[in-house]
Amino acid sequence: MRESGNWQRAAAAIVREAAHVVGREQLRALQRKSGPRHLAMTALWLLTAGLGALLAGQARTPLLWPVGIALLGLFAFNGTVLLHEVLHGLVFRRRRPALERVLALLYSLPCGISPSQFTRWHLDHHAELGDPRADPKRHHLSPKRNARLVKLLYWTPVLFPIYFRAARRESASYEPELKRQIARERLLAVAFHLALAAALVVVGGYALWLRLHLLPLLLAFPPWFALNRLGQHYAIDPDDPAAWGTLLAPSPWWWDPLFLWSTYHLEHHYFPSVPAYHLPALRRALEPFFAARGVRSRTYTSLLWGWFVRNNPPHARWDEPAGPAPPAPRVEPASTS
Repeated sequence: MRESGNWQRAAAAIVREAAHVVGREQLRALQRKSGPRHLAMTALWLLTAGLGALLAGQARTPLLWPVGIALLGLFAFNGTVLLHEVLHGLVFRRRRPALERVLALLYSLPCGISPSQFTRWHLDHHAELGDPRADPKRHHLSPKRNARLVKLLYWTPVLFPIYFRAARRESASYEPELKRQIARERLLAVAFHLALAAALVVVGGYALWLRLHLLPLLLAFPPWFALNRLGQHYAIDPDDPAAWGTLLAPSPWWWDPLFLWSTYHLEHHYFPSVPAYHLPALRRALEPFFAARGVRSRTYTSLLWGWFVRNNPPHARWDEPAGPAPPAPRVEPASTS
């Protein structure tokens, strides 16, 4: 894991400018962490699971099954949002490694990922943002062919082999102890999902297992994952590090609690020590900065249109005619000679 990489070299001055716009005292307040507020997010997450299980598990109104399945898929995805808070140390005012470890395992189990692999992968992504090869999310997960059918696969169960192949390739370079830790966590996830499947089949038969477990993972999780990723780093300005992420338009009031404040990705890259529940306030504080830099906001509707209808490539300037994505500049360290 790199403490200083492409993003630091390219954007350090930009982040200082953004911090000046926000103001020292306000930024300090926004970086204040609260265990109870994080656990309130956890409660919302569990509420999503309970409501989804209730709707998908009941037998009286089959028309409600798709809603329940969609909510359970969102529950699995939102676990990665909460895991993201843990890996950035945004849960408690002071670090509590043992409790954070328990939370990381809890949040990662519904979708089956390794929290250690996700942590390393994500922090490397932060360090190397803007580098087409060193950023693991961009190098391994972005579509290599700008074709609509290839893009669509990420919204289907094919996402799982795509993701786990990407994780395997990236983790090949990790140190042996981390590899062993990742293997143990994956074994735990497999055991958990096999046990859950067996329990559901015994209690309610294969139909209940399909509705409460298999379909939420295979059919509902991938679209939530792909939609979130679409709003991260696809519509950008490769020539301006200030716009190496997608700035999303302000959300309606219900959107943030439903998605656990996960749509402020560019703001998060500027200030990763701000907890998710403070990101809307950070966004408001950064409005003058974005306006001065000419960073335009986008809606998910416009992103879907640009991605599938206009067939825009990832990591490119979408205001121009669609074409091959230009490589983002790699910023080299300043010479000390």
